Amino acid sequence: MLQIWLIPAFPLIGAILNGFFGKRFGKRFVSFVGPLAIAFAFLQSVILFFASQATEEKVIQEALYTWIQIGSFELSLSFQIDQLSGYFLLFITGIGFLIHIYSIGYMYEEKGFYRFFSYLNLFIFFMLLLVLGDHFLILFIGWEGVGLCSYLLIGYYFEKNTAAEASKKAFLFNRVGDFGFISAVLLIFYQFGTLSFSEVNAMAMENSEQLVNSPIITAITLLLFLGATGKSAQIPLYVWLPDAMEGPTPVSALIHAATMVTSGLYMIARLSHLFVLSPTTMTVIAYTGAFTAIFAATIAITQTDIKKVLAYSTVSQLGYMFLAMGVGAFGAGVFHVLTHAFFKALLFLGSGSVIHAMHHEQDMMKMGDLKGHIPITYRTMFIGTLAIAGIPFFAGFFSKDEILWKVFSSGHIGLWLIGFITAGVTSFYMFRMIYLTFHGESRVDQHTKQQLHESGNTMLIPLVVLAFLSIFGGLLGVPHVFHIIPNGIEIYFYDFFAQSPFTFMDIHKTQTIIMEWVLMGSSVVLALIAWYFAHSLYSKDLSKVTELKEKYTTVYHLSYQKYYVDEIYNSVVIQPWKWISTTILWKVFDIKIIDKVVLLTGKITESTGGTLRVFQNGIIQSYAIIFTFGTTLLLGYFIFW
Repeated sequence: MLQIWLIPAFPLIGAILNGFFGKRFGKRFVSFVGPLAIAFAFLQSVILFFASQATEEKVIQEALYTWIQIGSFELSLSFQIDQLSGYFLLFITGIGFLIHIYSIGYMYEEKGFYRFFSYLNLFIFFMLLLVLGDHFLILFIGWEGVGLCSYLLIGYYFEKNTAAEASKKAFLFNRVGDFGFISAVLLIFYQFGTLSFSEVNAMAMENSEQLVNSPIITAITLLLFLGATGKSAQIPLYVWLPDAMEGPTPVSALIHAATMVTSGLYMIARLSHLFVLSPTTMTVIAYTGAFTAIFAATIAITQTDIKKVLAYSTVSQLGYMFLAMGVGAFGAGVFHVLTHAFFKALLFLGSGSVIHAMHHEQDMMKMGDLKGHIPITYRTMFIGTLAIAGIPFFAGFFSKDEILWKVFSSGHIGLWLIGFITAGVTSFYMFRMIYLTFHGESRVDQHTKQQLHESGNTMLIPLVVLAFLSIFGGLLGVPHVFHIIPNGIEIYFYDFFAQSPFTFMDIHKTQTIIMEWVLMGSSVVLALIAWYFAHSLYSKDLSKVTELKEKYTTVYHLSYQKYYVDEIYNSVVIQPWKWISTTILWKVFDIKIIDKVVLLTGKITESTGGTLRVFQNGIIQSYAIIFTFGTTLLLGYFIFW
C-alpha cells in the first residue's frame, strides 16, 4: 500500500483510542495501542521511503482532496515523500517507537498513563504532518500542533507549579517565533503567488538573478529564521527548552532528540533554494548558530541537574546544525540532525533510567558510583557520551567533523574556531556528567542506596538499540578522506539542496586532504584533552572542583545562573509588559473606555425601552389609535408621495 496518508493516520488513531478509551480499558490496552500505532507508521514509512527512492524523480505525491478554492487559487490536502521528508520520517517514527516502548516501563505507575500516551501519539501525528505536507499550510498545522502537544506534555505534571509555568513559557516563546513564520508565509504568497514548496523553490532558482539580495527575500528568510529560532531553541528564544525538563523524561527525549526542535532546521533545509538568495540571512543564521552553540555549552559545564546538562547540550548541538545551514552545508546540517537524534535520545532515556533508579532524584551531586548498580544504563550512556564528544569512530565524530570542515572551507575561520572550542567544551561537560553520576565516591543517601536497581527490559532494550545506532550511525557520512566507503549522505542528497552562496576555499586536492586530516585530528585531540580534564577533576573526590569554585566564584556563578538571561527577560520584557497591561490596558483602557462604552450601549437600550414601554400599556383603545394613525400615514405616503 502506497498511501502516504496512512503514516500520520496511525498515530492519530492511537491518540483517539487512548484518549477516549484508555482509562476504561486499562494500562495493558494503552501499552498495546500506543507503541503499535507508531510501529505501523514506521513500517509504512520504510515501505514508502524505498518506493520513493525507486522512482526516477525520487518523489511520491498524494493529493487527497481540494481543501481550499478561492477563484483561481486552489490548495489541496496533499502529502509528499522525497529525499528530505523520507529521511526525517525514518528517524521520527523509528526513534518515536523506541521512546514509546521505553515509556511503558517509565510511566507505568502514573495515574494519567492513558493521557500521556494519547498526547505522545498526537505529538507524533503533528510532527509527521509537518514533514509530509507539500505546502506551507499543512506544515503550519503541524508546526502549531507540535507546539500545542509540547505544552500538554511539558505540563503533564500540571499540579506542580514549575511544570505549569514551564509549559506556558514554551508555548509563549514559540508564539513569538510563530509570528515570524506566519508573516513570512504571507510575504511568500504575495511574492510568488503560491504556497507550494516545490513551486517556491523552482521560482527561486529560475529568478535567482533578479531575487538575490532583494529586500523582500531577505525579509522573508529572516522572518522564517525567527520562526526557526523559536521551535529550534536558538538565541534569543532558547530559554523555554531547559525549563521543558519539567516534563517526564521520555518527553524530553522525544522533543529534544528527533522531533520538535528539528522542525526549524527541516523548514530551512526544505527551502534551501530560497535561503541562499539572501547571503545576509545566511550570515545571520551562521553567527546565531555559532554563538548559541558556545553560549549554551558554557552554561552546561556547571549545571548539576542531569537533565539540565542534556537540555543545554541540545541547545548547543542545535547551534551546530544552524551553523552548518548558515554556511550552505545543508547536507552536513541534516546529517547531524540524524546522529544527534541517536545519541541524544539515548542520553535522555539513559538519564531517565538513572532518575528511575534514584527514585526521581536528578541532582548529580547526590549521585556517584552508580556504574556497579545500573551497569547497562552506564555502558549505554557512556557510548552516547563518546558519540556526542566526537570520539572516533562514533556517530557524532563524523557529523561534527563534517560541519567543522564545511565551515572552515567556506572561509569563516572565526566561526570554525567557535565551533572547534565548542567541541572541546562539549566533551568536558559530557564526561563531567558521566563521572559525577557513575564514578567517584558515592553521594547517594543510605535509604536510596539500598533500593538501587537496574531498569526493566522495556526501558533497557531501547537504550541498547540507540547505543548500537550511536556507534554505527555515523558510517552513513564517512568523509572522503578515509577512502573506505562513499559518503552516503552526500550521495543521497546529491543535487537536492541549493549550492552554497559562499565561495569554498580553492585549495589543491592534496592540500585539502591534508588540511581536513589536520582539522579532524585537532578536534579529536581537543576532545581527548577535555576528557582528561573532566577525569582529573571529577573521577574521584571533588576537592579540586571545590577549590576552582572558590577561586573563580564570579565566573562559576555566572555560568551556573545561566548568565541571568531569565532574570534579564523578567526585568526588561515581562515586568514592563505586566505594568503596561495592568496600569494602562486594564485600569485605563479596559475599565475607563471599553467598560463605559459597553455600559453606555446598555443605558441607551434601557432608556429606549423605557420610552417605548409607555405605548405598550395593554389598553386596546391605545393600540387601536396607534394602528389607525399608522395606517393613515401609510395611505398618505402611497397617495401623495
